[in-house]
Amino acid sequence: MSTRKTIGSGFLASLERHPDRPALQVGGEVLTYRELAGRAFAIAAALGEAAVSEGPTLTAVFGQRSTTTFAGILGALFHGHGYVPLNPAFPIARTREMLERSGCRTLVVDGQAERQLPELLEGVTRELCVVLPDSEDASAHAQRWPHLRFVTQGDLKPAAECLAPPVDPGDVDPEGMAYLLFTSGSTGRPKGVMVRHRNVTAFVEAMVARYDLDETDRFSQTFDLTFDLSAFDMFVCWEVGGCLCCPTAAQKSLPARYILDCKLTVWFAVPSTAVLMNRLRMLKPDKYPSLRLSLFCGEALLEETMRAWQEAAPASICENLYGPTELTIACTLYRWDPQVSPAECERGVVPIGAAYPGMDVLIADANLVEVPPGEVGELLMTGPQLTMGYLDDPERTARAFVVPPGKQVVYYRTGDLVRRPIGSAPLVYLGRADNQIKIQGYRVELGEVEQVLRDVSGAEVAVALGWPRGGVVADSVVCFIDAGQVPVEQIRAEVVRRLPPYLQPSKIVVTEKWPLNSNGKIDRGALYEQLEDAHGAPR
Repeated sequence: MSTRKTIGSGFLASLERHPDRPALQVGGEVLTYRELAGRAFAIAAALGEAAVSEGPTLTAVFGQRSTTTFAGILGALFHGHGYVPLNPAFPIARTREMLERSGCRTLVVDGQAERQLPELLEGVTRELCVVLPDSEDASAHAQRWPHLRFVTQGDLKPAAECLAPPVDPGDVDPEGMAYLLFTSGSTGRPKGVMVRHRNVTAFVEAMVARYDLDETDRFSQTFDLTFDLSAFDMFVCWEVGGCLCCPTAAQKSLPARYILDCKLTVWFAVPSTAVLMNRLRMLKPDKYPSLRLSLFCGEALLEETMRAWQEAAPASICENLYGPTELTIACTLYRWDPQVSPAECERGVVPIGAAYPGMDVLIADANLVEVPPGEVGELLMTGPQLTMGYLDDPERTARAFVVPPGKQVVYYRTGDLVRRPIGSAPLVYLGRADNQIKIQGYRVELGEVEQVLRDVSGAEVAVALGWPRGGVVADSVVCFIDAGQVPVEQIRAEVVRRLPPYLQPSKIVVTEKWPLNSNGKIDRGALYEQLEDAHGAPR
């Protein structure tokens, strides 16, 4: 195998070392490295045999929480492609847009997601090969879309006969795309973040070097594959030869039982999960003795939550990670110390710590000039985890990926406010510089919600607010719109069709008169006051 490192290389190395150790557990089904590799190699071979014209080196994978989905991701990598995860839980129109914009000419679909295939393929006119590893018959699809090619279970080589990948991941250019992820966009269109292999391998290598992980470890998989934190679950796990324990929907709703039943040793989740577990009294002292590493990322982590988790998992190293997709999964981290950390928290929020190896921090003012120690500014970062920018969007890329005055390299503007540390103090997250928020760990551009509301209601003005007010983590989105001709229930139905659950407003308020501030702009503070005064406002 080539020594050039890509995100599939670690899996192959573990396959050589531990072919018969468990690599993946989904519900009651367990696949060894040999078994998962065989399925992935078979899919990769089918992708390689697809008679499609030259296109982007990307394969879309439509599915979740199935062995086929994970085999599809590995299959894309072993075909020499990056992968584009598509979530069956998202509105199909949004998913179709992602498929179209990615330009993928190959698509892997698991058995559950196949039921949505007719809607997903509606209007697709370009050449496309659809691989259906769980399906025995695709004749109905082929009759409806004669211009597309369908590959079914019977067309795949038996997994036991697939002993090597068609394309050695080590022969793939590390500068090429490992995956393409679509995140919330302020213009109403999701942003496609292009992530290189070397961006991900830099992150994985830093994680493996920091933690004492090995083939006996059992990793959680709490994130949807459209969430970049899922890359930690897969590629750090498979790098060290561990077992990825993907919960079923029922297991995911009962996280305490999931940790215990799967005998997890590595836990990674958004802080909201721990908050909910604490509310439901699932964080009793010594509850999770098997956990030896607990990581949180995706939104601000509250001191109270970290205290409770550490008590519930006393043998666990507990760390808070921070990082936008544009800086590859996570780019700063902070280790919780029960003796020292409480004094380092601000506003009840755990610090985000220090940068990953090789990553450089710049805390700057509005002119991108570094602020003095102790002052607050916007966090900018650069280094090996800096991604390629946004798919087919050079203007937006140029706004976010900048060369600050006096610097010679490109930095990413996170839009997050932090205090420049004095001495060895950790970085502390102090909120957003714009109106982007986090809900359940997902990044939410309120402008995207506002754009959709204007589109579906015909209103000239729509304002989306994170609720409750003033928190670093929002529970939901509340929206105000102009009075119009479209009934609120009709607006809500259309919003549900177009936006995934975490973007859907919990309340839509129709207003005939907007409160304005001294500059003539809509006074968002006054809107918050209306919500706080209203009977039954969301809590």
